Amino acid sequence: MKVLFIGCVEFSYQLLKTVHEQTEAEIVGIVSKEHSTFNADFKSLIPFAIENNIPYLNFLNNEQLSEWLSCLEYDVIYCFGWSHLLPLNIIKTAKLGAIGYHPALLPENRGRHPIIWALALGLEETGSTFFFMDEGADSGDIVSQVKVRIEKHDTAMDLYKKLMDVAKKQVIQFTKELMQGSLTPIPQDHQKANYWRKRTKQDGLIDWRMTSESIYNLVRALSEPYVGAHCCYNDHDYKIWKVSIEDMNKFNVKQNIEPGKVIKVFQNKNSFIVKTGDGIIEVLQHEFKNLPKEGEYLI
Repeated sequence: MKVLFIGCVEFSYQLLKTVHEQTEAEIVGIVSKEHSTFNADFKSLIPFAIENNIPYLNFLNNEQLSEWLSCLEYDVIYCFGWSHLLPLNIIKTAKLGAIGYHPALLPENRGRHPIIWALALGLEETGSTFFFMDEGADSGDIVSQVKVRIEKHDTAMDLYKKLMDVAKKQVIQFTKELMQGSLTPIPQDHQKANYWRKRTKQDGLIDWRMTSESIYNLVRALSEPYVGAHCCYNDHDYKIWKVSIEDMNKFNVKQNIEPGKVIKVFQNKNSFIVKTGDGIIEVLQHEFKNLPKEGEYLI
């Protein structure tokens, strides 16, 4: 079976290696990008193509892609970690179709930033889902789906790695089934679908009136490889990468203290305690050049 592989993030690279090294499928073409300012976890697949003598395309637009594909023969498209919708005319060039990936339990939670939203919303599970691509977004028949548990301590990178480990096993299995002709796709129930929207910088701003748990979830959701949550102090934005929820009684903090007030500063640990809507958190990892002073406010 001949595979055309499309992707441009670390996840793409790991699955490309898996297909190349652990299946009998032949990768006959790779589509990727040399550079990207869009993907926080960007990784070009072009060096892999060069190293393994596989034809490749540095993607510019779908018209260029369509023209390049006209000279290539392949049975199926694997499109994993790609921020562009493949048009139907390109999907139809593959005899077996095009398979995409979405880290959620489709048909629920289609759309943008699924790892970030799952953590920010405090979900206890998500999914690793491969599906046949169609003209919609994340709406095609399911090829393979595995539930993935989200632990309270999981960061974005933790969940990213969990999903990647599960996806590697899935791609080996369904590639084998595709080659044997035994794959049985499962149609999605579109009545159960919802779509997560694109996030903006404002979504990463910590509102100290939020609950401690909501702030904790937001911070871990936007931790590496993503852009980081942020707050405002003295008219400047500062990234916050890690926080912990603390007991108010331990620091003798009363509920009548306003959210955003700095309660205590630990110079030796380079951390500080902040009042939230319902409790306190300790800011453990951040990009403050100078720690705020006790009694000051973050907004």
